[in-house]
Amino acid sequence: SMTYRIACLGAGFFSQFHLDGWARLPDSKIVGVADHDLAKAQGTGHPAFDNLKQMLTDTTPDILDIIVPPPAHAASIKAAIAQGIPTIICQKPFCASLEDATEIVALAKSKGTRLIVHENFRFQPWFRTIYKAIHSGLIGAPLQATFRLRPGDGQGPEAYLARQPYFQTMPRFMFHETGVHYADTFRYLFGNPTAVYADLRRVNPVIAGEDAGIVTFDHPHGVRTILDANRNADHAATNLRRTMGEGLFEGTSGTLTLTGDGAVHLRNFAETTATCILPPDTTQNFGGDCTYHLQAHVLKALKAHGHIENFAEDYIKVLEIEAAVYRSSENGVKVTLDGRF
Repeated sequence: SMTYRIACLGAGFFSQFHLDGWARLPDSKIVGVADHDLAKAQGTGHPAFDNLKQMLTDTTPDILDIIVPPPAHAASIKAAIAQGIPTIICQKPFCASLEDATEIVALAKSKGTRLIVHENFRFQPWFRTIYKAIHSGLIGAPLQATFRLRPGDGQGPEAYLARQPYFQTMPRFMFHETGVHYADTFRYLFGNPTAVYADLRRVNPVIAGEDAGIVTFDHPHGVRTILDANRNADHAATNLRRTMGEGLFEGTSGTLTLTGDGAVHLRNFAETTATCILPPDTTQNFGGDCTYHLQAHVLKALKAHGHIENFAEDYIKVLEIEAAVYRSSENGVKVTLDGRF
């Protein structure tokens, strides 16, 4: 079977999860890692580069995996398209702006390049299980869902400094950085939202952006979803970053509950006891090993010429949702996703 040659751009904090995932996939081989800090790239133990173009020329990868912050996305993707790299995976938040993203998507399409956004929360095993349960009719007709985002890492003057210090200075923080994962997960489960209403706020005065808020989404067939987020509060979990919170997914004949240990339970309508349909997560990897699951999905789809989730062309919708969320909160009104109030 074919071995896919993988080149990675970026050797920062999150790259460890990407490199670990590719290393565990039998049909992938990491052929290079580039970072403007060569020592960081060398620290990964893979062939190291401090120049993207040089890496692409020397390694001729099948896939470029971009693991750098959004301001560098557009230029990196353009360089890879120019070199004829057939498949590009790019971390979220995708590009620095909706305009950038739209331009890049059009360019990739015109050159026949597969451009995929590394939005991995929908690949968390609990959300895959919840999707199957809903779509096989386990809860009847879906009515609504709530996710309470409670990572408990947002209090005091030192908030976020140990892990991702730039969180303190982001002008748009909770939704742009984290809430967007749940917007994508909700659309995966229930279809693209048609309208949003958002009430965002800042609780901790030391940060620039919002760290809490309630966002409601209207979905097709009358379904409503709610993201209820507060980074200053926590939830019952030994690892607050496993699920980052708790979820409730309700239908006419049952309710699914997601707890902080990654377990999913089903309680049938009119009953008081619940059945476990997914046991607690035992992996030590980020988010139930969702980085690996996304990578495995892409390779499987490439091999079988199957459907790839998170095509950039489709992911533009998430950027539109995000823009609508901030417009709604700034104006105190519900915003429809065709851009009208």
